[in-house]
Amino acid sequence: MKRFWLAAVAVWGLVAGAAAQAAEVQVAVAANFTAPMQKIAPLFEADTGHKAVLAFGSTGRFYAQIKNGAPFDVLLAADDETPARLEREGQGVSRFTYAIGKLVLWSRQPALVDDQGEVLKRGRFDKIALADPKLAPYGAAAIETLTKLGVIETLRPKFVQGENIAQTYQFVATENAPLGFVALSQVWVDGKLKEGSAWRVPGTLYSPIRQDAILLNKGKDNAAATALLQYLRGAKARAIIQAYGYED
Repeated sequence: MKRFWLAAVAVWGLVAGAAAQAAEVQVAVAANFTAPMQKIAPLFEADTGHKAVLAFGSTGRFYAQIKNGAPFDVLLAADDETPARLEREGQGVSRFTYAIGKLVLWSRQPALVDDQGEVLKRGRFDKIALADPKLAPYGAAAIETLTKLGVIETLRPKFVQGENIAQTYQFVATENAPLGFVALSQVWVDGKLKEGSAWRVPGTLYSPIRQDAILLNKGKDNAAATALLQYLRGAKARAIIQAYGYED
Protein backbone atom coordinates (compact mmCIF):
# COMPACT_ATOMS: atom_id res chain seq x y z
CA MET A 1 0.00 0.00 0.00
CA LYS A 2 2.82 2.33 0.90
CA ARG A 3 4.56 1.46 -2.38
CA PHE A 4 1.36 2.25 -4.32
CA TRP A 5 0.99 5.57 -2.51
CA LEU A 6 4.58 6.54 -3.31
CA ALA A 7 4.07 5.63 -6.98
CA ALA A 8 0.88 7.70 -7.10
CA VAL A 9 2.68 10.67 -5.55
CA ALA A 10 5.49 10.33 -8.12
CA VAL A 11 3.04 10.24 -11.03
CA TRP A 12 1.13 13.23 -9.64
CA GLY A 13 4.42 15.07 -9.30
CA LEU A 14 5.22 14.48 -12.98
CA VAL A 15 1.75 15.62 -14.05
CA ALA A 16 1.92 18.70 -11.84
CA GLY A 17 5.39 19.51 -13.16
CA ALA A 18 4.24 19.23 -16.75
CA ALA A 19 1.21 21.40 -15.99
CA ALA A 20 3.41 24.00 -14.35
CA GLN A 21 5.63 24.14 -17.42
CA ALA A 22 2.75 24.30 -19.92
CA ALA A 23 1.70 27.77 -21.04
CA GLU A 24 -0.60 29.55 -23.47
CA VAL A 25 0.43 31.68 -26.41
CA GLN A 26 -1.91 34.29 -27.90
CA VAL A 27 -1.43 34.21 -31.66
CA ALA A 28 -2.65 36.73 -34.25
CA VAL A 29 -2.94 34.77 -37.50
CA ALA A 30 -3.32 36.21 -40.99
CA ALA A 31 -6.66 35.09 -42.44
CA ASN A 32 -5.09 33.21 -45.37
CA PHE A 33 -3.30 30.94 -42.88
CA THR A 34 -6.47 29.91 -41.05
CA ALA A 35 -6.77 26.32 -42.29
CA PRO A 36 -3.10 25.34 -41.86
CA MET A 37 -2.92 26.90 -38.40
CA GLN A 38 -6.08 25.13 -37.29
CA LYS A 39 -4.31 21.86 -38.09
CA ILE A 40 -0.96 22.88 -36.62
CA ALA A 41 -2.31 24.16 -33.28
CA PRO A 42 -3.61 20.82 -31.89
CA LEU A 43 -0.41 19.04 -32.96
CA PHE A 44 1.62 21.74 -31.22
CA GLU A 45 -0.40 21.23 -28.04
CA ALA A 46 -0.10 17.43 -28.20
CA ASP A 47 3.65 17.55 -28.81
CA THR A 48 4.63 20.33 -26.40
CA GLY A 49 1.84 20.66 -23.83
CA HIS A 50 1.53 24.35 -24.67
CA LYS A 51 -1.73 25.76 -26.03
CA ALA A 52 -2.01 28.19 -28.93
CA VAL A 53 -5.02 30.53 -28.64
CA LEU A 54 -5.74 31.74 -32.16
CA ALA A 55 -7.28 34.93 -33.53
CA PHE A 56 -7.74 35.32 -37.29
CA GLY A 57 -7.95 38.53 -39.29
CA SER A 58 -6.24 40.96 -41.61
CA THR A 59 -2.60 41.83 -41.08
CA GLY A 60 -3.39 45.55 -41.27
CA ARG A 61 -5.99 45.29 -38.49
CA PHE A 62 -3.64 43.26 -36.33
CA TYR A 63 -0.91 45.87 -36.75
CA ALA A 64 -3.26 48.58 -35.47
CA GLN A 65 -4.39 46.41 -32.56
CA ILE A 66 -0.82 45.55 -31.53
CA LYS A 67 0.12 49.23 -31.61
CA ASN A 68 -2.85 49.89 -29.34
CA GLY A 69 -1.77 47.28 -26.80
CA ALA A 70 -3.58 44.11 -27.92
CA PRO A 71 -2.27 41.18 -25.83
CA PHE A 72 -0.75 39.07 -28.60
CA ASP A 73 2.48 37.14 -28.08
CA VAL A 74 3.07 36.21 -31.73
CA LEU A 75 1.98 37.60 -35.08
CA LEU A 76 1.83 35.34 -38.13
CA ALA A 77 1.50 38.02 -40.80
CA ALA A 78 0.47 37.81 -44.44
CA ASP A 79 3.53 39.86 -45.45
CA ASP A 80 7.07 40.61 -44.35
CA GLU A 81 6.69 44.40 -44.18
CA THR A 82 4.40 44.51 -41.15
CA PRO A 83 6.65 42.39 -38.88
CA ALA A 84 9.68 44.40 -40.03
CA ARG A 85 7.83 47.62 -39.20
CA LEU A 86 6.85 46.32 -35.76
CA GLU A 87 10.45 45.37 -35.10
CA ARG A 88 11.69 48.82 -36.17
CA GLU A 89 9.12 50.40 -33.86
CA GLY A 90 10.31 48.34 -30.92
CA GLN A 91 7.21 46.16 -30.73
CA GLY A 92 8.88 42.80 -31.25
CA VAL A 93 11.94 40.70 -32.07
CA SER A 94 13.01 37.46 -33.76
CA ARG A 95 11.15 37.38 -37.06
CA PHE A 96 11.44 34.86 -39.89
CA THR A 97 9.56 33.77 -43.03
CA TYR A 98 7.26 30.87 -42.20
CA ALA A 99 5.57 30.63 -45.64
CA ILE A 100 5.49 32.14 -49.11
CA GLY A 101 1.91 32.62 -50.22
CA LYS A 102 0.46 32.14 -53.68
CA LEU A 103 -2.34 34.10 -55.35
CA VAL A 104 -5.10 32.35 -57.29
CA LEU A 105 -8.13 33.51 -59.27
CA TRP A 106 -10.94 31.18 -58.22
CA SER A 107 -14.59 30.45 -58.90
CA ARG A 108 -16.95 27.82 -57.55
CA GLN A 109 -18.23 27.41 -61.09
CA PRO A 110 -16.28 24.54 -62.71
CA ALA A 111 -15.85 26.14 -66.14
CA LEU A 112 -15.71 29.88 -65.44
CA VAL A 113 -11.99 30.42 -64.83
CA ASP A 114 -9.59 29.13 -67.50
CA ASP A 115 -6.04 28.08 -66.72
CA GLN A 116 -4.56 31.13 -68.49
CA GLY A 117 -6.66 33.80 -66.79
CA GLU A 118 -8.20 34.93 -70.08
CA VAL A 119 -11.52 35.33 -68.27
CA LEU A 120 -10.19 38.62 -66.91
CA LYS A 121 -9.76 40.05 -70.40
CA ARG A 122 -13.13 38.84 -71.58
CA GLY A 123 -14.81 40.41 -68.54
CA ARG A 124 -18.05 38.47 -68.85
CA PHE A 125 -18.96 38.69 -65.20
CA ASP A 126 -20.61 41.36 -63.06
CA LYS A 127 -18.40 41.21 -59.95
CA ILE A 128 -14.88 40.23 -58.98
CA ALA A 129 -13.82 39.89 -55.35
CA LEU A 130 -10.49 40.89 -53.87
CA ALA A 131 -9.22 41.80 -50.43
CA ASP A 132 -8.70 45.44 -49.43
CA PRO A 133 -5.20 46.19 -50.77
CA LYS A 134 -4.59 48.68 -47.95
CA LEU A 135 -5.09 45.99 -45.31
CA ALA A 136 -4.35 42.67 -46.97
CA PRO A 137 -1.20 41.73 -48.92
CA TYR A 138 -3.19 39.34 -51.12
CA GLY A 139 -5.37 42.27 -52.12
CA ALA A 140 -2.28 44.28 -53.02
CA ALA A 141 -1.03 41.32 -55.08
CA ALA A 142 -4.38 41.21 -56.93
CA ILE A 143 -4.13 44.91 -57.79
CA GLU A 144 -0.57 44.42 -58.99
CA THR A 145 -1.67 41.51 -61.18
CA LEU A 146 -4.57 43.38 -62.78
CA THR A 147 -2.32 46.39 -63.40
CA LYS A 148 0.31 44.29 -65.17
CA LEU A 149 -2.37 42.62 -67.26
CA GLY A 150 -3.69 46.04 -68.31
CA VAL A 151 -7.27 45.35 -67.21
CA ILE A 152 -7.51 47.17 -63.91
CA GLU A 153 -9.43 50.22 -65.13
CA THR A 154 -11.89 48.05 -67.04
CA LEU A 155 -12.55 45.82 -64.06
CA ARG A 156 -12.40 48.38 -61.24
CA PRO A 157 -16.18 49.13 -61.38
CA LYS A 158 -16.78 45.41 -60.73
CA PHE A 159 -14.65 45.21 -57.57
CA VAL A 160 -16.15 43.77 -54.40
CA GLN A 161 -13.66 44.23 -51.57
CA GLY A 162 -13.34 42.09 -48.48
CA GLU A 163 -11.69 43.43 -45.35
CA ASN A 164 -9.43 40.38 -45.39
CA ILE A 165 -8.83 37.32 -47.51
CA ALA A 166 -11.25 35.21 -45.45
CA GLN A 167 -14.14 37.57 -46.21
CA THR A 168 -13.07 37.70 -49.85
CA TYR A 169 -13.15 33.92 -50.01
CA GLN A 170 -16.68 33.96 -48.57
CA PHE A 171 -17.86 36.33 -51.30
CA VAL A 172 -16.79 33.79 -53.92
CA ALA A 173 -17.75 30.67 -51.97
CA THR A 174 -21.31 31.98 -51.52
CA GLU A 175 -21.29 33.18 -55.18
CA ASN A 176 -22.06 36.76 -54.21
CA ALA A 177 -19.18 37.30 -56.62
CA PRO A 178 -18.75 34.73 -59.39
CA LEU A 179 -14.95 34.84 -59.10
CA GLY A 180 -12.22 36.49 -57.09
CA PHE A 181 -8.59 36.59 -56.05
CA VAL A 182 -7.96 34.47 -52.98
CA ALA A 183 -5.03 32.69 -51.35
CA LEU A 184 -4.16 29.35 -52.92
CA SER A 185 -4.19 27.87 -49.41
CA GLN A 186 -7.94 28.48 -49.17
CA VAL A 187 -8.83 26.33 -52.18
CA TRP A 188 -5.89 23.95 -52.48
CA VAL A 189 -5.30 20.86 -50.33
CA ASP A 190 -2.89 17.97 -50.86
CA GLY A 191 -1.86 19.14 -54.30
CA LYS A 192 -5.29 19.65 -55.84
CA LEU A 193 -8.12 22.13 -56.15
CA LYS A 194 -10.97 21.41 -53.71
CA GLU A 195 -13.73 22.54 -56.10
CA GLY A 196 -14.59 24.87 -58.98
CA SER A 197 -12.10 26.34 -61.44
CA ALA A 198 -8.94 28.35 -60.90
CA TRP A 199 -5.97 30.11 -62.43
CA ARG A 200 -2.79 30.01 -60.39
CA VAL A 201 -1.45 33.50 -61.00
CA PRO A 202 2.17 33.39 -62.21
CA GLY A 203 4.65 34.78 -59.72
CA THR A 204 5.93 37.19 -62.37
CA LEU A 205 2.70 39.20 -62.07
CA TYR A 206 3.01 40.13 -58.39
CA SER A 207 5.67 40.63 -55.75
CA PRO A 208 6.47 37.56 -53.62
CA ILE A 209 4.10 37.23 -50.68
CA ARG A 210 6.64 36.47 -47.97
CA GLN A 211 4.76 35.79 -44.76
CA ASP A 212 6.80 36.51 -41.65
CA ALA A 213 6.27 35.53 -38.05
CA ILE A 214 7.42 37.80 -35.26
CA LEU A 215 7.79 37.30 -31.53
CA LEU A 216 6.12 40.34 -29.99
CA ASN A 217 7.30 42.03 -26.81
CA LYS A 218 4.55 40.47 -24.70
CA GLY A 219 5.73 37.00 -25.71
CA LYS A 220 9.47 37.44 -25.11
CA ASP A 221 9.35 35.66 -21.74
CA ASN A 222 6.61 33.21 -22.71
CA ALA A 223 7.93 29.66 -23.19
CA ALA A 224 4.89 28.75 -25.29
CA ALA A 225 5.54 31.61 -27.72
CA THR A 226 9.16 30.57 -28.24
CA ALA A 227 8.11 26.94 -28.60
CA LEU A 228 5.48 27.79 -31.23
CA LEU A 229 7.93 29.69 -33.41
CA GLN A 230 10.33 26.76 -33.19
CA TYR A 231 7.51 24.32 -33.98
CA LEU A 232 6.62 26.21 -37.16
CA ARG A 233 10.12 25.44 -38.42
CA GLY A 234 9.72 21.72 -37.71
CA ALA A 235 8.86 18.85 -40.06
CA LYS A 236 5.22 18.39 -39.00
CA ALA A 237 4.31 22.03 -39.47
CA ARG A 238 6.26 22.30 -42.72
CA ALA A 239 4.41 19.32 -44.19
CA ILE A 240 1.04 20.92 -43.41
CA ILE A 241 2.12 24.29 -44.79
CA GLN A 242 3.30 22.73 -48.05
CA ALA A 243 0.09 20.68 -48.38
CA TYR A 244 -1.84 23.96 -48.58
CA GLY A 245 0.20 25.21 -51.52
CA TYR A 246 2.67 27.46 -49.74
CA GLU A 247 6.35 27.45 -50.55
CA ASP A 248 9.15 27.35 -47.99
